[in-house]
Amino acid sequence: MAQYECRDAWVVVADGEYDMHSITPLAEVLTTAAIQHPKVVLDTSGVTFADSSFLNLIIIVHQTTALRVVAPGPQLLRLLKVTGTDTILHIRATVEGAAGS
Repeated sequence: MAQYECRDAWVVVADGEYDMHSITPLAEVLTTAAIQHPKVVLDTSGVTFADSSFLNLIIIVHQTTALRVVAPGPQLLRLLKVTGTDTILHIRATVEGAAGS
């Protein structure tokens, strides 16, 4: 998974499907990023499936650092809306917009 700096934020690019069997690598990267950077941008434009383990991870990271979630697809956006987390997370359309907010 790609990672890079944009403005004053650390960007993590998530791709593919995330469930309890595949969440560990993303969890390790996001946890490390949250410890080392005051603002983390999670680019979810490539996420094709996410379940409660993904949701739990981003809530934990949100509590640790200034997390911005970028470009959630229809399935992820529905998960965020159904659980009400779309009202507490900072969701942005672009990485540039997220890094600047």
